[in-house]
Amino acid sequence: MESPNQTTVVVVDDDVEIRELVGKFLSQHQLNVLLAENGEELFTILENNTCDCIVLDVMMPGDDGFEVCRKLRASSQIPVIMLTAVTDDTDKIIGLELGADDYLTKPFNPRELLARIKAILRRHPNQAVATETINAQGPAGTCYLFEGWRLDKEARNLTASDDVEISLSTGEYDLLIAMVQNSGRVLNRDQLLDMTKNRSAGPFDRSIDIQISRLRQKIEANPKKPKLIKTVRGGGYMFTAKVKVLHA
Repeated sequence: MESPNQTTVVVVDDDVEIRELVGKFLSQHQLNVLLAENGEELFTILENNTCDCIVLDVMMPGDDGFEVCRKLRASSQIPVIMLTAVTDDTDKIIGLELGADDYLTKPFNPRELLARIKAILRRHPNQAVATETINAQGPAGTCYLFEGWRLDKEARNLTASDDVEISLSTGEYDLLIAMVQNSGRVLNRDQLLDMTKNRSAGPFDRSIDIQISRLRQKIEANPKKPKLIKTVRGGGYMFTAKVKVLHA
């Protein structure tokens, strides 16, 4: 029987063997696992269950993983880890641009998938396995104010000066928290990946660059000439705004 505090992960893959093997492995590590063959089954599951993370295959008949992710992000910010069989960066970049939080290339080690899931859950609120993460924690009720924006840590939302709430994926939220808490400091890709995903960057890892681009689209007056998130040549990125911290 599922514990009321047990974390629920949905595995979506049209390959029944992969789906069941991954599901069995995750279940053996104290996760409640639900299985879906396609996007339609996923959305049926989401209507009737509280889910904490989705493992989503890219190559599926009908709506592929990209389309499913796009539809999901229209109404939900549940963390998504995408699985791709393509070895170049194309699928990874598209998935991240659509709001996925992480990705793995097939074939993959199930232990790495489990590690990625746990890393996401550590940063996600109200999880049974939640623990502290590097540089991304503050007292409950903390709010960060900068340039007319309000980032509420407890509610996990970003509000503009006109009180319009801006939707952020889990990856975008984690990245913004890391940058706001390190305002005025140059952070390279390895540091940002460590703070937000608990892993280091590969030689061609562009996930941070893509998340930065998405954040700029949401918080910069002119994303092509960013003033809040500056690129530091040869160094990384720096959040330049003055940040005021409010505690509840």
